[in-house]
Amino acid sequence: MAAPNGLARIETHGGKKHENGVCHDDSTPPVRAQTIDELHSMQRKRSAPTTPIKERAATAFAAALSEEENHRQQLQSISASLASLTRETGPKVVKGDPARKGEAAAKGAPAPVHHHHHHPAAPTIGVSDSSLKFTHVLYNLSPGELYEQAIKYEKGSFITSSGALATLSGAKTGRSPRDKRVVKDEAAAQELWWGKGSPNIEMDEHTFLTNRERAVDYLNSLDKVFVNDQFLNWDPENRIKVRIISARAYHSLFMHNMCIRPTDEELENFGTPDFTIYNAGQFPCNRYTHYMTSSTSVDINLARREMVILGTQYAGEMKKGLFSVMHYLMPKRHILSLHSGCNMGKDGDVALFFGLSGTGKTTLSTDHNRLLIGDDEHCWSDNGMSNIKGGCYAKLLENVVFDEHTREVDYTDKSVTENTRAAYPIEYIPNAKIPCVGPHPKNVILLACDAFGVLPPVSKLNLAQTMYHFISGYTALVAGTEDGIKEPQATFSACFGAAFIMLHPTKYAAMLAEKMQKYGATGWLVNTGWSGGRYGVGKRIKLPYTRKIIDAIHSGELLTANYKKTEVFGLEIPTEINGVPSEILDPINTWTDKAAYKETLLKLAGLFKSNFEVFASYKIGEDGSLTDEILAAGPNF
Repeated sequence: MAAPNGLARIETHGGKKHENGVCHDDSTPPVRAQTIDELHSMQRKRSAPTTPIKERAATAFAAALSEEENHRQQLQSISASLASLTRETGPKVVKGDPARKGEAAAKGAPAPVHHHHHHPAAPTIGVSDSSLKFTHVLYNLSPGELYEQAIKYEKGSFITSSGALATLSGAKTGRSPRDKRVVKDEAAAQELWWGKGSPNIEMDEHTFLTNRERAVDYLNSLDKVFVNDQFLNWDPENRIKVRIISARAYHSLFMHNMCIRPTDEELENFGTPDFTIYNAGQFPCNRYTHYMTSSTSVDINLARREMVILGTQYAGEMKKGLFSVMHYLMPKRHILSLHSGCNMGKDGDVALFFGLSGTGKTTLSTDHNRLLIGDDEHCWSDNGMSNIKGGCYAKLLENVVFDEHTREVDYTDKSVTENTRAAYPIEYIPNAKIPCVGPHPKNVILLACDAFGVLPPVSKLNLAQTMYHFISGYTALVAGTEDGIKEPQATFSACFGAAFIMLHPTKYAAMLAEKMQKYGATGWLVNTGWSGGRYGVGKRIKLPYTRKIIDAIHSGELLTANYKKTEVFGLEIPTEINGVPSEILDPINTWTDKAAYKETLLKLAGLFKSNFEVFASYKIGEDGSLTDEILAAGPNF
C-alpha cells in the first residue's frame, strides 16, 4: 500500500493493529516510568548493600536491619564530629543531598540521628537554631557525584576538554604558613620544635576551641556538608584514619584524590577517626581572637587530634596539614616520615629522592623503567617504605585558565596564579606500584640545584655527611623562580621540608642515619644545577647526564668506582661514570676562571655554615658525639 506521498507505508507488528487501531514501533519495550521525574530516578541505579551477610541462612530482613544499623552508627559518628563543645547534643544529621528530599523520602531513608555530647568544662545551651534543623551529610561521594555537586552549586567550576574538573580556590592560591598555628600545651611544649627556624607558631587551647566552635557553627549552619572518611599510609599496620568535613565539593574531591580510598568493607568498619579536619575555609576567623594576625587561620591541636581551617579555600592546606600531623604521629611509633619521592627497580631496589622545588625530584623519581611508590610523602618503618598518600598533587585542576569554548587548558597562562595545581589518584600513573609499598631503600639521593655552579654533579656521602646535608636541605633560587631575583640565592629547608616538620630536624636526621645504617643504604648528593660558572655564566648540567648518574646509582656502578676528595666540602667524587664526560665530574675543571671558582666555593661554604649555626647547639645522642660528627662533615675552610 502506498502512502499519499508515493512512498511505501511502514507497517509494524507484522501488519497487525492493536485493538484501538493504532500502530507503534515495538522494537524496544516502553519505559516503565509514568513521569519524567520517575524516569530520572530510574537513571541512577541504587548501589547494592555493602555489608555482606556471611551466613547463608540470613534473611532479607536481617540484611536490611544490618544496613540500617550501620547507617545509624555512621551518622552518629559524624554527628559526634560536628558536635559543639557547648551543647548537649550534636546536630541532627541525615544522609543525602537536600536538593533530593523527595527522592530520599520515596526511598524510605532512615530517620536523622544526633549524638548526645557533653563537655564538662563548658556551659551547656539547651536549644539553638542549629539544633532545630537537619544537616545533610554527603558521605564519601564518588568523583562523578562530586562533579555534579561542583558544577551545580560552585561558581567557577567547569569540566575541561580532558574531562578534569577545573575550579578556583578563591583569594588564596597557596598555603598561608604565617597563619598556621599549633596548640602549645604541656606535652607539645616538650616534644615539638619551637623558636628560630621552626614552622610551629604557638596558640593556646582556649583560642583553638574558639576557632573550632566558629568552624563547627558555620558548617552546622549549612544545608549540607561533605564528609570523607579515608586513610593515610599504605602500610596497613600503621595507617591513620582521617575524617575531612568540608563545605565544598572541590575540597571533598581533592581529598578523595589525595588520601587513600577505603574499600566498601573498610568503610563500614571505619569507626571513630584518628584525626579530623574541619574545613570552614569560606568563613573567616575573628581577627579579634588572640593569636590571629589575619582573617585566615589554620590550627592544629595534636592532643585533640583535630585541625581547623578558617579564611582560606586553598585545598593544599588540608594535604600539608595532615603531612605535618604524620611528622608527629609516625616518629612516636619509631617510623620516619619523609618529604621525598620513592621508586623501585625491577629487582626490588628502592631509592629515595629528596629535593626542593626546581631540583628535579619529580622528573627523576618518575622513571618509566622503575615503579613509582610515591612522588612526595613517605614513611620508613621496620616493614620498609610506604606512601602516605593515595594520589598526586588530572582529574582536579586548581586555578588554571582554559579556553571558553573548547575548554582546552592553557598551562602557561598565569593570570590567576603561577601556583596552578593538579590532583589525581596515583592509580592513574601507568607504572605506579599498587599497593604503594616497597622494601628498605638501597640509595638515599639528596638533590640540589646549585646555581653557584661549585657542587659536583654527584658525590658519595658518608653517614655524617648525609645527615649534614639532609638537615641543611640546600638548593638555590634563580631568576624566574621568584620575583625580584637577579643572581643566585641560597635557600635552606631543614629535612627538605621545614614547613611541615613538627620535631627538631636533628631528630629526623638521627632516625634517618639509624635506618640507613641498619638496612645498608648509601647516601648521595646530586647537583642538577649549574656547571662551568654560576647562573648566567655557566650552563645547567644536561638532564641526560643527570639521568646517567642516577642510573649508575641504581645499578650499583658507583659503589665500585674510583673516588677523589674535593676541597672545602670534602665530598667524594667519582673519576669516571659510563656515558658522562669525565671532565664535568670535578666542577673546577669546567670553570675557566679558577680564582672565581674558589671565591664562589668559599661563599657557598660560608652560607652553609651560617645556616647550620641554629642546629649546632642541639646535642644528639647521650654524649652529644653525633652532633660533633655532623658538624665535622660540613665545609671546612
